[in-house]
Order: sequence, then structure tokens, then C-alpha cells
Amino acid sequence: MIIAGLAAGIAAGLCTLARWYLERSSLRTTGRGGRAVLQPLYNEGAGFGCGWLWGRGLLAGSAAALAALLWEIRHHRGVLAKLGGGIALGGGIGNLWERIRYGRVFDYIRFPKAPGCLRQWVFNLADFFIFIGIGCLLLGSLRRKK
Repeated sequence: MIIAGLAAGIAAGLCTLARWYLERSSLRTTGRGGRAVLQPLYNEGAGFGCGWLWGRGLLAGSAAALAALLWEIRHHRGVLAKLGGGIALGGGIGNLWERIRYGRVFDYIRFPKAPGCLRQWVFNLADFFIFIGIGCLLLGSLRRKK
């Protein structure tokens, strides 16, 4: 559990630091025309444009998902699964903290040359931590102990 806790703390801290820096920096408008663009956007709804989930329902759903993730981390023995779960937990805590404190999430990374509808979506560091962490958790859970 120590590995997961450290990973969660580092990930949540980096998410908070990135928001703090980009909200105060002139760098947040650079990178136009490249593969990744910094484009600030405040997201008051759920991810991927799911606008039907708002307010307290979104907070309760996020907290329930984090509790389920914590339960899942506790039941895995592998280092990769615990590390990945901690990274995902930290990203989730980062997004939940922003929703509680500011009422919205600050998204800032867009991929204008990505295929399909991916080019329209805007992400933040916490979203990447959640995605990478869940991937590591799944990979770690698939590995068999010898």
C-alpha cells in the first residue's frame, strides 16, 4: 500500500502544480499548429462531454469510483498493479479536488491532429494519470505470480 500511496500523492501533487502554473503562465497559449496544443478550458461537466452528470451527482460518482479503485488496489499483490492503481488514484484525487475547490476542472491539452473526435477533446495531466494508471493496474492484474 505504501507504493500506491506514494504514487497517488505524487500524481495528485503534480496535477495541482500543473494547474497552478498554467493558470498563471503565458505559456498556456503556446504550441499552436503542433501535434499537442495547450488550450485552456474549464470543464464543469463530466469527461468526454457527458453533460448530463453535474454538481453533487458528479462529486458522489467520482468519490465512489475512487473508493472502488482503492478497494481494487488493496486486493492486488503485484507492484505494477499497486503502482498503476496509485497513479490512477492520484489523478482521480486531482480532478476531484478541483471539482470540490473550484467547481470545475481545468483542462489544457488538446491534440488537433488526432484521428476522429479525439481532436475535439481537451485533457489535463490528471486524465493522463488515470488512463496510464488503469492500464498499469490491468497489466499488473493479468500477470500471474510464479
